[in-house]
Amino acid sequence: MSEDIVRDANGNPLADGDSVTLIKDLKVKGSGGVTLKRGTLVKNIRLTGDSEEIEANVERVRGLVLRVEFVKKA
Repeated sequence: MSEDIVRDANGNPLADGDSVTLIKDLKVKGSGGVTLKRGTLVKNIRLTGDSEEIEANVERVRGLVLRVEFVKKA
């Protein structure tokens, strides 16, 4: 069974434990109005079974799922 390679917005491959930077301001649903600003560094990402999503912990939000189209490898 072959796994899909997870790539960021620029086409760079991502792996577990990588750091990424947000390329767009993102409003986090269900977090009481938290907005993650462009340029926020997200450390130690985890890949999910979906090649379009990654999981991360950011500031006040734990277990956040981010779309790879909104991040670039740091």
